[in-house]
Amino acid sequence: EEPYQDFELYMEWKIESGGNSGVIFNVVESDDYDYVWQTGPEMQVLDNVRHPDGRIETHRAGDLYDMIACNFVSANGPDQWNKMRLISKDGKVSHWLNGYLLVEYEMHTENWNEMIAKSKFKDMPGFGKAKGGHIALQDHGDRVWYRNIKIRPL
Repeated sequence: EEPYQDFELYMEWKIESGGNSGVIFNVVESDDYDYVWQTGPEMQVLDNVRHPDGRIETHRAGDLYDMIACNFVSANGPDQWNKMRLISKDGKVSHWLNGYLLVEYEMHTENWNEMIAKSKFKDMPGFGKAKGGHIALQDHGDRVWYRNIKIRPL
């Protein structure tokens, strides 16, 4: 319920066959925004093989959704548990899945702004601007399970 700026988030997730979800962070709650994804970046949760987004680089499990593709695939298939870590410290963010470092980036830089300008979020003025905020679990109507959720302020 509380916002976080510098944190380490650990959780386990599994998704149904063909499912899509995600973990969105630095979410700004305001009447100015209708959806959490209009402000916060997302670590993708996906069945890479059966969901259509699995064919799109930057839309696969572990990716910084629509901005940075994973170095390699480490997600387990549907109905299998995955262990993820999302670490954010001073604007430097890393995505870990099943013990592998998949994506690293720095927010609030010129490069960050260029990545946003090349993404589907380019017309969302509040996207990726907050230096902290709430953490949200994406709901696309697919069955997804989360457990062992732990967060540690840094």
